[in-house]
Amino acid sequence: MMTRVLITGINYAPEVTGIAPYTTRVAEHLAGRGYRVTALTGMPHYPAWRVDDGCARRLALHEQRNGVAVERRWHYVPARQSAHRRALYEATFMATGLSALRTDPPDVVLGIVPSLSGGVLARTLATRFRVPYGLVFQDLMGQAARQSGIGPAAAVAPAVRAAEGWAAGAASGVGIVAEGFRPYVEALGVPPERIRRLRNWVHTGEATVEAAVIRARLGLPRDAIVCLHAGNMGLKQGLEQVIAAARLAATSTPEVLFVLMGDGSQRAMLTALSERYALSNVQFLPLQDEALLPSVLAAADILLLNQRDSVRDMSLPSKLTSYFAAGRPVVAAVAAQSEAAREVRQSSGGIVVEPERPAALLGAILRVARDPGLAAHLSQSGRHWSMDVLSEQAALQGYEQLLAAVLAKAPRGRVHTLARSRSPRRLAAVRSDTREDEWAA
Repeated sequence: MMTRVLITGINYAPEVTGIAPYTTRVAEHLAGRGYRVTALTGMPHYPAWRVDDGCARRLALHEQRNGVAVERRWHYVPARQSAHRRALYEATFMATGLSALRTDPPDVVLGIVPSLSGGVLARTLATRFRVPYGLVFQDLMGQAARQSGIGPAAAVAPAVRAAEGWAAGAASGVGIVAEGFRPYVEALGVPPERIRRLRNWVHTGEATVEAAVIRARLGLPRDAIVCLHAGNMGLKQGLEQVIAAARLAATSTPEVLFVLMGDGSQRAMLTALSERYALSNVQFLPLQDEALLPSVLAAADILLLNQRDSVRDMSLPSKLTSYFAAGRPVVAAVAAQSEAAREVRQSSGGIVVEPERPAALLGAILRVARDPGLAAHLSQSGRHWSMDVLSEQAALQGYEQLLAAVLAKAPRGRVHTLARSRSPRRLAAVRSDTREDEWAA
């Protein structure tokens, strides 16, 4: 009998940045192991914060993606971020997600946070179906309400934390992607023995196009010092500080080119700011095709990570996995106590500089650019970290272990293993010609 797994979370493929690639790969990996997986998710909208054209004005969609039944539900998508718009975003997905009560009952539920609605739906549906559930905290929403810089969001942080605590309170297992999340999750009332450290992994491939070709294709000068930010352009990134650093560099070091690649709620503001100051050393690029992204990252001289000073333990930026894998030095303008700073220091793949100080950011960029030995050391260290610590196989094993711990509380369903799904003779044959991570349960 196939064990039925329901995954709840608002982000899923075809979104290529943020949380979606991890949720998608976990779902597909479990399906490959022999679980019957359904993903209850939202309409594709991130990081542009607008619904993809093919899904607009649809209340529900069903599709099969790589062995996973994907159930999409309509929800409000705010073009601009504010506390009440974010609340409506969460509430509408929770409301439409309740339609899953009419589906075949799962044996176990796995909720992905963010969004907060993914966690609340996990507990609600698990309670209704009388099955255990687990949560994976990719971000801490209560902390995000306090630290993200979204208007009056700090005022609703206690309510967000209460909802977060309710979602986690009955979970049989809780995964955290950053060790710094542990004190907060324990404070929500989750027993320490139920908390497991998970890691996000490198989900991008290898560079396949030479740097000179990429630069020519994207219009990046061959001799420029290209400092690239890739991914979301939201409030917590505080990228106006990068524009301020570009203003300083425009007169003192015009060879430094700041490239902002991606999309997000603040892109229009950043573009207008760059145009206001007539900055020729700032260039905006759209999101690149997933297959080309590793080559674009590798074509930069320096990869930028910028966050507001208020951002501490709310999240661990997923872009760092791709940054390290690209083998380019990272300059991180982030709070010294943040999870991002901790990851950069542990990897030795970059240097951390005080945030919201444009002169300090520019100084760090020039330090790396003018010291080839330092740049090579950071590049090699980050690359080794991506291979040794951030491997997909090890990370997915952690998710399987979390699921197994939750299933141990289930009245039905079982943990799928290769040994249970193959005869001894067939198992020996598979082992002889197939890698372990390709075996299906």
